Amino acid sequence: MATLKQIQAARQNIKKAQTAWKNMSHRQRKTRQTDGVSRKKPGMGNNGDYYRVIIRPKSEFDLFRTHDVGREGHTQRIAGKRSSGSWATHSWLIHKDDAFVEDGKLKSKESKIRDILGRLRGPIKKYKGNIFHAKPRKNKSK
Repeated sequence: MATLKQIQAARQNIKKAQTAWKNMSHRQRKTRQTDGVSRKKPGMGNNGDYYRVIIRPKSEFDLFRTHDVGREGHTQRIAGKRSSGSWATHSWLIHKDDAFVEDGKLKSKESKIRDILGRLRGPIKKYKGNIFHAKPRKNKSK
């Protein structure tokens, strides 16, 4: 149960807040409102079992499928289907047991993983959290 002094203090605080709110501009009011804490997007923390190496943007594809490559549950290829019907690699999921980060770049001691990473063009640079960016290999001219 609140005391009389606490009730009076609460009323005064409410009046102060109301007058301050009335004197604020629309922009000030908007910045004072809390939007709540949004959840972390997948791959943004350092938790999880995989490093994601994004090769092509998600917007290029309509549908996605994962293919287990190598040992079961270790390296996965995420393939995307384009509107034309062709398939291409969107990204790679590489298990954290098989790879490591050194100087912001993804590296591996396993030969199969090194082969996959070697096929990608350019350096595999850290983007955010467990997400890395690379470029796809160039098409071989015939």
